[in-house]
Amino acid sequence: SAPHRSYPLIPMVVENTGRGERAFDIFSRLLQERIICVNGPIDDNGSAVIVAQLLYLESQSAEKPISMYINSPGGVVTAGLAIYDTMQYVHSPVATLCVGQACSMGSLLLAAGAPGMRRSLPNARVMIHQPSGGVSGQATDIEIHAREILATRERLTQLYSHHTGQPAEVLAAAKERDTFMTPQQACEFGLIDEVVSSREGPPPPIREHS
Repeated sequence: SAPHRSYPLIPMVVENTGRGERAFDIFSRLLQERIICVNGPIDDNGSAVIVAQLLYLESQSAEKPISMYINSPGGVVTAGLAIYDTMQYVHSPVATLCVGQACSMGSLLLAAGAPGMRRSLPNARVMIHQPSGGVSGQATDIEIHAREILATRERLTQLYSHHTGQPAEVLAAAKERDTFMTPQQACEFGLIDEVVSSREGPPPPIREHS
């Protein structure tokens, strides 16, 4: 039998409007405030939801920024690149914030935020490394996949270099093994712009939704 998988309970938020009470799950409520959460491993299903959220928020306003809170160990490269490309595609500036960890593809998404809007909380951690990939099968297939893995590594190095300003050779050396950084080290490396411990100014007002 399939192993039992438990899912976290998602809190509901109840609001009083002119038409009575309305209930939202907490992530839908945050989406109304232009906040997207990237939580846990990045896979195709999660990527599809985040891409849809980015496109939806851009359709609501192409000028207002989108906040992306990242707490992820990484995941599938193609799923992560789908999010990355959409972040660059939309006109809305995307502000990124590392909460907990941004590792592997999570660190690329963190670095891919709008310039000056890439932040981390003080006790988070950031990690960069080479994408992993193992394949078995016929020799020709192994060769094809090996070339694809090398091409993916090269492309990711180019993307990190673009967003951090680090030379490709420095990134290649840093990514050869799992390289963990404190937020301050990530800032010095160019993955983020600043370390923040508290929100600037008062929290945004809760809007009434009719």
